[in-house]
Amino acid sequence: MSTVEPRDPRRPVAQPGTVSRLLTGIAQCLKWLFLSLMFSILVEWIGMVFWWEEQGLGHSRQMLVNELQFLGTDFHRSWLTAQPMVFASNLSDRIYQFAFEWTGLVDLIHWITPVPSAEETGLRPVLHRFYRPVADYVLAGMQITQVFAVRLAILTLATPVFGLFTLVALVDGLVRRDLRRWGGGRESSFVYHYAKKAAIPLIIMAWVLYLALPFSLHPSWIILPFALAFAFAVTITASTFKKYL
Repeated sequence: MSTVEPRDPRRPVAQPGTVSRLLTGIAQCLKWLFLSLMFSILVEWIGMVFWWEEQGLGHSRQMLVNELQFLGTDFHRSWLTAQPMVFASNLSDRIYQFAFEWTGLVDLIHWITPVPSAEETGLRPVLHRFYRPVADYVLAGMQITQVFAVRLAILTLATPVFGLFTLVALVDGLVRRDLRRWGGGRESSFVYHYAKKAAIPLIIMAWVLYLALPFSLHPSWIILPFALAFAFAVTITASTFKKYL
């Protein structure tokens, strides 16, 4: 009978490398984006039943129009691209092609949508019978996916705002740290660690919240408050960093 040798507590535990951490971070980002998209579609479907029953499919269509208007009105320039509208259109087209055209969903919808004749037999009449009651929900899900793509483009174009706020907050925090260092201020590792842990989740919350909103809202009402909160966390982190290295 084989026995498992106990691990030597003095032996260091292998730490993940840079590539492993990078791949894990990318996978986590994709997971949160996918969950945001699924939540948006689910809320849209529930809203079509309970909240905006009269609008129906027109609700998601109007959301797409509003998001494009936000982009066309307030994002004439960006540090990332000279043509924000073209960038958003290309991203929306790529996501639409990958999610619906490459998977064959668009061809399937075009095939089963026409009303079959009375003499037609086979699989298409059966699929048409099942598809007809949920046709608006399928189309609404496709339009919400396009809304998701436009919002993703807006968030990507607005990312430099977080960088600018972070730079200002970091300088302010380091100045506060020097004043505390030379003035004999107290050092609190408790505040430092909690402020450090709160920084990244604020960015994730801004992205997830805006991508999953079931109604149209100007992105400034989401991006600016979270950018300010993130800058405040960076300021607290820098100002409460240990006085002596």
